[in-house]
Order: sequence, then C-alpha cells, then structure tokens
Amino acid sequence: MVELTLPPDSRVNKNGLVYRAPEGAKKPRTFRIYRFDPDSGENPRVDSYEIDMAACGPMVLDALIKIKNEIDPTLSFRRSCREGICGSCAMNIDGVNTLACTRACEDITGSEVRIYPLPHMPVVKDLVPDLTQFYAQYAAVKPWLETRTPAPPDRERYQSKEDQEKIDRPSACILCACCSTSCPSYWWNSDRYLGPAALLAAYRWIIDSRDESTGERLDALEDPFRLYRCHTIMNCTEACPKDLNPAKAIGEIKKMMVSRQH
Repeated sequence: MVELTLPPDSRVNKNGLVYRAPEGAKKPRTFRIYRFDPDSGENPRVDSYEIDMAACGPMVLDALIKIKNEIDPTLSFRRSCREGICGSCAMNIDGVNTLACTRACEDITGSEVRIYPLPHMPVVKDLVPDLTQFYAQYAAVKPWLETRTPAPPDRERYQSKEDQEKIDRPSACILCACCSTSCPSYWWNSDRYLGPAALLAAYRWIIDSRDESTGERLDALEDPFRLYRCHTIMNCTEACPKDLNPAKAIGEIKKMMVSRQH
C-alpha cells in the first residue's frame, strides 16, 4: 500500500492508496472504497480514506461527500435526495445492499467501513453501477395504467380505499435495485429473469383495480425465466431499504397464474 496525505496522481494508484486523517483528528475512521475506471485499462482496487468523524455528518453518504470534496475529487458515486426517496445512492455497505443516505456510520461495527458498488452489475466507474438493463426490465412490465374504457369526463378514475391500500406498499418502491442485486437468481439469469424490483412493479399494476390489462400482464410473465426463476430465497425482502416485500408479491403473482388455469 502507498501512504499519502494528499490526493494522489491517478497514475500511481496501482495497489490501492491510503489517505490519513489530519493530525489532531478526534474521531478518525477508515473507509475502504472500491475504485474502478473501465476506461483506464487498470484493474479494480480498494483505496483507504481515514477521515475525522467529528467533522463529518452521521451518514455514510456524508462521509463519501466529505471524501470527494476534501480528499479525492476523482471518487464517483450517485446521490440526489439524501432522504431515502430517490434510491440514487444504493450501494453495498459493510456487505449489505442499502442506501448510503440512510445508513448511519455508527451502526456499522468494526473500525473500517467497506463500500462497494451494487454486486453483479457492470460498473460505470467506482460506486456507479450500470442500470441500463435494470431499467429496461422495469419498462418491460409496462408500469403504467392500461385501460380500454373511456375515462369519466368530469373526474378521475376512482377506486375504493380498500383497493388503494392494496397498491400502497408496492407503489413505495424507489427502484434503488438493492433487491434485484441481492438475488442469486438475478445474478445468474439477469438476461432473462426480470428480478424482484420489476416483478414488484408488475404486481402493483396487476392488482390495481383501475387497470384493465390484467390478463395480458399475466400472459407476459408466463415464461420459465421471467417469473419462475424466483426460488423464494428472500434476499430481496431482507435488502429492501423501504421494508417492502418483493418475494411476497412474486408469490402472489404465481398464485394468480395457478388460479387462472382452473
């Protein structure tokens, strides 16, 4: 390891770099961060950044912003709302897929905080995964209301409170991809299996009382891979930062498939 006190020239980042906290730091803590730039032709590495938590916000995202602003401007990651709403800052922190803006540093045991991009996804740069296929799979389930009857001329399409409550929780998905990238079936079959996030979205529209394409939506999922690669491992439910249950939604879709065959 190469020990430096200032942001180094990227040409010497061969084996991973170590940045020490300033002298007199009250609460130093080390962040081990995955670094990879496919365009550079170099292999991935893990750099170590020691920062003073006494001069940093409490969340992992605060630490990443501090590192980028004060130590290493070449570090790349996504962020936006900082309130667990947009899903932009999803990454693997301490071995768990989660949101950097809602993960408190003090809740992570051990002296080091290890941060990697979401697993089993192509990496654009550092902590930024390529979500092109993930979004394409979401679009494939047609996540919008489909109707045939004309809309009422003087009001919206109403639904009962009970029907609205059925879609309330599935609608809370923020498309952070934490669930899909924690799923072994998605790791090995992501080219054909839609994954927990897309199937949760599909379920949300299948059970919407206003939608009139339920049969077509189920037909589109009738495939050995698109739906049935789910083996109810439950990693998706465990990983969801919004406490949703994609595995249950997938199970409900499977039950609908059985019901329509009888």
